[in-house]
Amino acid sequence: MIYQASWTAILVFGTFVAVVLGISFYLGSKAKSSHGYYAAHGQIHWFVNGIAFAGDYLSAASFLGICGMIAFYGYDGFLYSIGYLAGWIVALFVIAEPLKRMGKFTFADALDAQFHSRGVKLAAAISTLVVSLFYLIPQMVGAGALVKPLLGFSHLTGVLLVGVVVITIVVTAGMVSTTWVQFIKGSLLVFFCAILTVMILQRGFTVAPEDLQEQRVTVLTAPDGAKKTFVNGVPQGRGPGEGDLQPVGHIRRLPGDVTSTGPLGPFEYFSVLEKSQVEVWRQEPKKLTEKTEAGTAVTTVYRAQLKPGSDLLVPGASPTFKGLRSGDWKAKIDFVSLMLALFAGTASLPHILIRYYTVKDQASARKSTVVGIASIGFFYVLTLYLGFGAMTSGALDVTNSNMAAPLLARTFGELAFAVISAIAFTTVLGTVSGLILAASGAVVHDILANFCKIELHDGAKVTAGKLVAVVVGVLAMILGVAFEKMNVTFLVGWAFNIAASANLPALVMVLFWKGTTKTGVTLSIIVGMLSSLTWVLLSKEAYQHVYGLNPADALAPFSQPGIVTIPLAFVVLVVVSLLTSKKASSEPEPVAVGT
Repeated sequence: MIYQASWTAILVFGTFVAVVLGISFYLGSKAKSSHGYYAAHGQIHWFVNGIAFAGDYLSAASFLGICGMIAFYGYDGFLYSIGYLAGWIVALFVIAEPLKRMGKFTFADALDAQFHSRGVKLAAAISTLVVSLFYLIPQMVGAGALVKPLLGFSHLTGVLLVGVVVITIVVTAGMVSTTWVQFIKGSLLVFFCAILTVMILQRGFTVAPEDLQEQRVTVLTAPDGAKKTFVNGVPQGRGPGEGDLQPVGHIRRLPGDVTSTGPLGPFEYFSVLEKSQVEVWRQEPKKLTEKTEAGTAVTTVYRAQLKPGSDLLVPGASPTFKGLRSGDWKAKIDFVSLMLALFAGTASLPHILIRYYTVKDQASARKSTVVGIASIGFFYVLTLYLGFGAMTSGALDVTNSNMAAPLLARTFGELAFAVISAIAFTTVLGTVSGLILAASGAVVHDILANFCKIELHDGAKVTAGKLVAVVVGVLAMILGVAFEKMNVTFLVGWAFNIAASANLPALVMVLFWKGTTKTGVTLSIIVGMLSSLTWVLLSKEAYQHVYGLNPADALAPFSQPGIVTIPLAFVVLVVVSLLTSKKASSEPEPVAVGT
C-alpha cells in the first residue's frame, strides 16, 4: 500500500509541530506593539532574514509541486524553478533597498509613501488580499496531500489541521514567530533535501521487471452523497479485503543492458538517465461515467508508457508545455507568459515584500536578498535529483503528483519519510503564516486605519490583526478543500500572474519614474488585478478543474495571462499619469500657517 500511517511518522510530525508552537508562544511576549507584530521591530539579523526568505519562498509549490512535475513529466517541472529563481534578480537589483527605504509595515506603505492617497492604499490592500488568497490555495492543497499518508487522515482533516496550527502561530506572535519558523524550516528543508539527494546518488538506478500496466481508479457516489473509492475494482482502504493504489515508476532498461548502476556522480546521474528507458504514467483524457443502482461511478484510467530518458530531459512532455513540441502558437505564448509572470512575480508577492521591513537598514535588505538567492538556488538544483529520483523509485502515486518527494523518501525508510514529510509540513506552515500576516496587515493597517480612518491605538491594531488572521485562515481552509485535485505548482503560476500584473508595474514606476501620479498607480493596480484575475477564471484549467465544464468552451485563448496583463498595467499607469499630471501640478501648494 502507498498510504499507511506509521508511529514513527506521527511521532516526528508531532515533535515538529510542538517545537513550532513552542517557539510561537515563547516569542509571543515580544510582539505586543503593531511594529513588533507586523515587522518584528525591524531587528531581524540579515542572515536570519535571508534564510527566512528561503523558508517563506520555498513553499508547497517549490517542494511538493516542482518535484511532482519533474517526477511525472521530467524537465518541464524544472522550468518553474528557473522562473522562480530568476525573479529574485528583480528583487535584488530593483526592489530590495528602495522598498526598505520607503516602507513601514505593508506593500501599500511603499506605494503610498509619496502620495498619501486613500485610493492607492485601498487598491494596494485589495491586491494584497487577492494575491495572498490565490497563493494560499496551493499551500493548503499541499498540506492536505501531506497529512493523508503521514497520519492517515483525509484531505479535509489535513487542511483543517494546518489552518488551526498556522492561525495559532500568527495570532500568538506575528512576524517575530513567523520569521523564526521560516528560518528553521528553510534551514531544515535545504539540509535534509541535500542529504536525500546524496542518498539518491548512492543508490543509483536499478531495472525493475514489468508488472502493472494500468490502474483504474473509480469513485462511486451513492444517492445520499457518500463516496467510495475502488482501485482496479477493489475497495480502497485499510480493512480486510480492501486494497490501495500500487506504487509505480521504474527504470526499464539501462545503458549496456545492465540491471543496476551502483553509486553515481552528480553529472553521471543524468548521463545514464539520458540513455535509459523509463516507465512513466499518463492519465487517459476521458473519464468513464456509469450509472448503477448503487450510484454514479466515475472511472479514471492511468496507463504506463515507455519513454527514452532523453525525451524527459527536454521541455514539452507535460500538458502545460506540450505545445512547445507541437508548434502550437498559443502554447508557445502560454509558456512565455508563464516565464514572464514567474520572473516578474517574485518581487510583487506581498508576503515576500514585507520581509524587507524586518531588517534594520537598506544594506541589510540587500545582504539578506543575496543569502536568500543562494539558499533558494541551491535547493532548486536539488529538485532535479528529487524529481527524477521519485520518477524511477517505484513509489509514485498516479493520482497525486504532489506526493512524489515524500513517497521517494519512504523508499529509504520510515524515518526518512517522516522527517521529509514533517519538514514539508513546516514548509507549508511558514509560507501560510507569512501570507496570512500580509493579508492581516493589508486589512488592519491599510484599509481600517488608513482608508477608513478608524482610530485604532497600537494594541487595538494588534488585536484586529489577529482577528483578521483567523478569518483569512478559515478562507484558506475552504479554498484548500475546493482545489484539492490541482497541482500546486500550476496554482502558484496563477498567483504569480496576478501579483506581477497588479503590483509590479505600480511598484517599479513609483520607484523610478517621477511622473507617476496617484491616479495612475490606483488604476494600474485595479486594471492589472481585474484583467489577470478574469483571464485566469476564464481559462481552460478553471473550466475543467474548478467549474467541471468542457475546457474547449473556455473564453481565454491560453491559460497564463501575464504577457497581456503586465504590459496592460504598465500602459494604463503611464497614460493615466500623463493625463493627470497637469491637473496635479496645477493644484495650489498648501499655505503654511503661522509663519
